[in-house]
Amino acid sequence: MTTLSPAVLEPVRVGLVGAGRIGASHAQLLRTRVPGARLVAVGDAAPAAAQRLADGLAVRAVDSPTALFADPEVEAVVITAASVAHADLIGAAADAGKAVFCEKPAGMTLAEVDRGIEACRAAGVPLQVGFNRRFVPEWAEAHRLVADGALGTPQLMRSVTRDPGLANPAGVPPGTIFTQTLIHDFDTLLWLNPGARVTSVHATADALVAPDFKDAGLLDTAVVVLRFDNGAIAVAEASFSAAYGYDVRGEVFGSRGRVTLGDGATSSLRHADAAGRHAATARGDVELLGGSYVGELAAFVEAVRAGSPPVVGGHDARRALEVALACIESAATGAVVELGKDGEP
Repeated sequence: MTTLSPAVLEPVRVGLVGAGRIGASHAQLLRTRVPGARLVAVGDAAPAAAQRLADGLAVRAVDSPTALFADPEVEAVVITAASVAHADLIGAAADAGKAVFCEKPAGMTLAEVDRGIEACRAAGVPLQVGFNRRFVPEWAEAHRLVADGALGTPQLMRSVTRDPGLANPAGVPPGTIFTQTLIHDFDTLLWLNPGARVTSVHATADALVAPDFKDAGLLDTAVVVLRFDNGAIAVAEASFSAAYGYDVRGEVFGSRGRVTLGDGATSSLRHADAAGRHAATARGDVELLGGSYVGELAAFVEAVRAGSPPVVGGHDARRALEVALACIESAATGAVVELGKDGEP
């Protein structure tokens, strides 16, 4: 039996950049629920926000991301800042020799993602990207079934994300439904069709939830058809208006069977009365998929401490983003967008 040295058992000292909604959630998980991690510092471009979050968790606040990357106590960083800053933050963290976990997307262009991948490669540090659905037990089991051949050759696939609200339509940048929301579905569909690549994309989208904001670039409802080089056809759809709660679902139909997963319910309890059948549903992503956020962060710190490649790396982030960018082009032109072998539209 191998005996681990005390150094191996030391927790990974993590600094977090980005004190917004998902940053606060990740910080809480790192502080209380992620085995092998110790949150030591929080930074943000807005120092007051970092200070508030740090005070609530009894950890140090630093006055900028740059200061956090320079902190000798921090050996790994979790980036949850605004997406437009991800590429620069990945590069700066890598240059400082820190292992990097970054929320998706890893950049807003393929060139930005490539730059982050290269920075981490050159520095010899891991880069993990936050595609948390891979850490949901049902999704992981579905992936295993497909990879083991239990479903035969995938033929039809589906992935759904429906968010329960659109609090501020004016604050949603153009392309968000593809680069922030459906990007999870694209990663999931690629992961559930191992070894296959997307060859074409056809996207249609509209502002059905907040039509008054369409001229400003808002798209809040979308359907995408993906074709893969192994013949599989996939449909991904998203909406920002699921009144019944946060809803994430998937299906793989193959030559030997099918697997379905997800329904947004938080319990198997079903109550029926004169008004119908009722089920408790999650009102947000953290509520529905909380365990998956713990799982992805735990996998990251394990990779850091073991010196092993991350489970979800920069290449995965690039593949999902190239589909998202092709969707933006397709939705704007109405045309099918073909993807080359390198993924470029």
